[in-house]
Amino acid sequence: MKDIALEIWSSLRRNKLRTCLTGFAVAWGIFMLIVLLGAGHGMFNAFIYSGEGFASNVMTLFGSVTTKPYNGYNQGRHVPLMSDDADLLKKGSLGDNVDEVSTRLNKGGFTLTYGQKHFNNISLNGTFPGAELIESEEILAGRFINNLDIKHSRKVIVITDLLARKILADKRDYDRVIGEKLKIGDLMFTIVGVRKVEENSNEHSEIVPYSTLKTIFKYGNEVDRISFTFHGLPTADDNEAFEKRVKAVLNTKHHAAPDDEGALYIWNRFTQNQQINKVTGILEAALWILGLFTLMSGIVGVSNIMLITVKERTHEFGIRKAIGATPWKMMRLVMSESVVITIFFGYIGMMLGLVACEVMNATVGQQSLNLFGDEIRLLKDPFVDIGTAIGATVVLIVAGTIAGAIPASKAARVRPIEALMSSGR
Repeated sequence: MKDIALEIWSSLRRNKLRTCLTGFAVAWGIFMLIVLLGAGHGMFNAFIYSGEGFASNVMTLFGSVTTKPYNGYNQGRHVPLMSDDADLLKKGSLGDNVDEVSTRLNKGGFTLTYGQKHFNNISLNGTFPGAELIESEEILAGRFINNLDIKHSRKVIVITDLLARKILADKRDYDRVIGEKLKIGDLMFTIVGVRKVEENSNEHSEIVPYSTLKTIFKYGNEVDRISFTFHGLPTADDNEAFEKRVKAVLNTKHHAAPDDEGALYIWNRFTQNQQINKVTGILEAALWILGLFTLMSGIVGVSNIMLITVKERTHEFGIRKAIGATPWKMMRLVMSESVVITIFFGYIGMMLGLVACEVMNATVGQQSLNLFGDEIRLLKDPFVDIGTAIGATVVLIVAGTIAGAIPASKAARVRPIEALMSSGR
C-alpha cells in the first residue's frame, strides 16, 4: 500500500499542471452542484416562508365582472359581494364543507392621532371574529375582535406591532398600549390588541369590528372579500367541483348565470400550494440535472487525463509487465490515481460549496423584495443537507473510479514487446 501511495504521489507531482486542471474540473462540478441545490432550496424555503401565516385550506371570494348575459342583464356587469353572502356558504350542501367564515371591508385614507402623533394614510379593515384563525393572525398583546364588539358596534381597534412601536417610541412592551385611546376622524377608538406583521412591510392596516366600520362611516352591505376555511376536499378535482358549486349559488343570488366563471373570482390556497409544489418539484429536478451535467464535465476530465497518462507511460507499463507486474496491479495503479484526484478535489469542492451557501445566506438570504407593498424574501436558509453533500461527493468518487477504469483497462492490455519497440522508435 505504501509503494502504491508513493507511486501515485510521484506521478501526480510530475504532472502538477495537468493534475491541478483536472482537479479544478472535479471541484468545480461538485461546487456548482451544491451551490445550485442550495440556491434552489433557498428559493423554495422563501416560497414557504411567504405563505406562512395562512391556513392551507382557505378560499377567498372577490366580486368580479360577468362574462355572459343572463336573465335580462347584460354581460360586463360588476358583481359585488355582500355581507349576507357569507350566510349562504354555511347553508345547504356548501355548509357540509365550510368551517369558519369571515368577511372584510377595507377602507383607506384615514388619519390616526395618538396624543401629539399623527399617522396618515391608515386603512381600516372591518372584520368578524374567526378572521384571526383563517389568516393565522399572531396576537402579541391583548385580544382580537369578539362577538360583543360586533353586536354593540364597539369602537375598538387591533393595531399592528409596527404602529405600536411608533406609539411606544420603538419599544416592544406592547401590553402598555392596551386600553390606550386613538382618534380616527372625530371618534375615539380603544386599543384592544396588537397583531404581528412582517418586520419590513408597509402594512398600515388596522382592524376594527365590521359593524363599527359599516355603521359609523355609513357604508352599505358591500364587502371587499369573503374568506372561509373548508374540509373534506382532499383532491384538486374535489376543490374544482366545490368552487363551481359556490359560484353557482352566489351567481344565482346576484342574477348572474350559474355557470359564469367570471362573475366571481376564487383564490384557493389549497390549489395554489399544489401548483407551487409542482413548480418547485420541476425546478428542483432541473437544478439536479444541471448540476449533474456540470459534475459530469469533471468526470470526463478525469477520464481524459488518465487516458493521456496511460499513453505517456506506455513504456513504463511495458517494463513493469516485463518484470512480472500483473494486469490487475496495472489497473489498480491507474484507478488509484483517478480515485485520489477525485476524492481530494471533490472534498475541496464540497467544502467550498457549503461555504458559498453560508455566504449566500449572510448576503442575499437577508434581503427582500418589495412587491406591491409586500416584502418577499429572495432566499431563506439556502443550505444543502450535509447528507446530500456527502452523497453527491460519494457519487462523484464512484463515477471517478468508473472513469478511471477505461484507461486502466488500456494500461492492463499493454504488451511489453510493443511498449519497448515503440519507445525505441
